[in-house]
Amino acid sequence: MELQRATAAPSSEIGLAKHPAARRFPNPNLELYFLRGLLSAEVCNDIIRKIDAGCRPSTIADDNGLDTAFRTSSTCDLDGRDPFVAALDRRLCALMGIGDMYGEPIQGQRYLVGQEFKAHTDYFEPNGPDFETFCSVAGQRTWTAMIYLNAPEAGGATAFPHLKAKVAPEQGALLAWNNLDATGNPNPWTLHHGTQVEAGSKYVITKWFRERPWG
Repeated sequence: MELQRATAAPSSEIGLAKHPAARRFPNPNLELYFLRGLLSAEVCNDIIRKIDAGCRPSTIADDNGLDTAFRTSSTCDLDGRDPFVAALDRRLCALMGIGDMYGEPIQGQRYLVGQEFKAHTDYFEPNGPDFETFCSVAGQRTWTAMIYLNAPEAGGATAFPHLKAKVAPEQGALLAWNNLDATGNPNPWTLHHGTQVEAGSKYVITKWFRERPWG
C-alpha cells in the first residue's frame, strides 16, 4: 500500500494532524504522516547546495562494527546560526506543534548511487551501549520529521517493512512519524529502510524531537 492513499489525519495534539493537507497512514500501530509541497524547488535546491558543501560520512548509534555497509550515506550538520536554516527550523517546529527547545539541530543527508541506510529505528535502544550517551540529558527521541529535497531517477524509497509500504521521494514533501507508542515506549513499528539509490542521487533533511529540552 502506498502512503499517498492514506486517509485524512484525525484530530490529535500533534500539529500535523490539524493540517488540512496532511494525510495519516491508516494503521493504528503508529502515527505516520505525509504532506506534499512543504518546500519549493528553489528552497530545496538551496539546501542541497549547503549539504554538498558540508558533508561527512554518516554514523550510527550502537555500532558493533559488523556491517560496514549498514549506513553508507553522507551527513551534513546544518548551521543553526544561518538565518536560512534558523527560519526553516522555526517553520518545522511550528508545523509539528512542538516547542523548538525539544528539537535537535537539523541534519541533511545525501545518498549517491548504491548508498542506503538499512532497516533501523530512530529511537535509541534502551539497552544499547550508547543509550546513556545520547539520552541522559534530553531523553528519548519522540518525533522524526524528514523532508525530501529531490527525487532520484530510480530507487531511494523509504520502506516500512512492518507496514509492507514504501514511500517514493517527492521534492518538497514531508514524512513524519512518532517513534514512541501510546504508552511512551519505543515503537518497533517505526522500523524503516532508506533503500538504495539506483540512479541519480537523493537528498533529505531530518529533524528529530526529544522528550526533554535539547542540550
